[in-house]
Amino acid sequence: MNVLLIHQYFLEENDSGGSRWNEITKIWGEKGHQITVLGGMMHANGKEKQTEYKGFFFKLKQQGNVKIWRCHVSESYNKSFIGRLWGYFSFMFSSIWAGLFKAKGKFDVIIVTSPPLFVGFSAYIISRFKRVPFVFEVRDLWPESAIDTGVLTNKLIIKLAYWFEAFIYRRAELINVLTPAFYSILKNDKNVPESKLIMIPNASDFSLSENLLQTFDAAAFKKEQGFEGRFLITYVGAHGVANHLEQILEAGKALEDTNVLFLLIGQGMEKERLKTLAVEMKVKNVKFLDPVPKQEVFKYILASEMGASVLKRVDTFKTVYSNKTFDYMSCKKPILMAIDGVSRELVETAEAGVYVEPENIQAYNTIIRAYLNDPVRLKAEGENGYRYAKQNFDREVLAQKYLNRIEEIIRK
Repeated sequence: MNVLLIHQYFLEENDSGGSRWNEITKIWGEKGHQITVLGGMMHANGKEKQTEYKGFFFKLKQQGNVKIWRCHVSESYNKSFIGRLWGYFSFMFSSIWAGLFKAKGKFDVIIVTSPPLFVGFSAYIISRFKRVPFVFEVRDLWPESAIDTGVLTNKLIIKLAYWFEAFIYRRAELINVLTPAFYSILKNDKNVPESKLIMIPNASDFSLSENLLQTFDAAAFKKEQGFEGRFLITYVGAHGVANHLEQILEAGKALEDTNVLFLLIGQGMEKERLKTLAVEMKVKNVKFLDPVPKQEVFKYILASEMGASVLKRVDTFKTVYSNKTFDYMSCKKPILMAIDGVSRELVETAEAGVYVEPENIQAYNTIIRAYLNDPVRLKAEGENGYRYAKQNFDREVLAQKYLNRIEEIIRK
């Protein structure tokens, strides 16, 4: 099978961040399928283009078995809302051009993953010219999430976004959603035929964790990093408006009489402001770290007592799974889940951690203190999460399931 994937945030080889599609394409490539990716030249949380892309509109790269056409994204992407909007549109235009004139060969299917929503138009145009079906993937409900976080307020743009969303849903041959809540919303609220819907969620990457679980010396790593004697709670992910990481700073302040240390690993538009706020608040037990490659991230998780999944308290986020939750599970770490809805249900069903109400600092304080002197609970919940993820969220198994459904639509 020859697959064209359109993914604005497809990661570089050693990038940090959500690596869902890097892992899926690697698995498919190892099975003998041909994969070409149209990816952006700006990281989702990066401040500027990497040096190797400056002055280029397109650049061809090879990543294992995967061929990648890096496409232009405006460097205004992280400067303002209008800049980000233009970043989306610039990739939409550049990916259409690359799909029509750069990516050579006969493709069997086009897969496009959103957000941003506008990449759906790239897939639609390319699919019409190439005369192949396209699969649309919903990683986040948009524009709902942008509206609820206050990022999107213009009524005309909101109306246009909803119209465009419905247009793409009609034109896609298959729609993959990442959570059961998305499935229900598309089926019941957005009137998408159930015959079009599948659910291949985020998953755990056991290829990294299982080797490290056998060989990694967490105590030595803690000592090396200066974390010896600390109860580590690690958050890995974006530092954006949607994450509202002020709640971690406030929780840290409430727990400053304990040995708790919060590690915040990642990048985003809010990071510098949060670092300044931490200084103003005189928070001593929250440490900011720059993004690191996934293998290094797993070392920090394995050296931690808990992993944190955190989002702002808005209703739309009750529909999402945090992708890092599955990494915590694969590393046998209990989860501090500050996201209500399906993410809370996941952790409670798996008995793999605890729900803390987002932005409720008293809840953070009470719940974390209960864990401080309970190593038996920490170990048991970590093991529970690992077993549950192995049974239900193994990346290898889900990648094959995804492939099977795509092959069905190609045969039709």
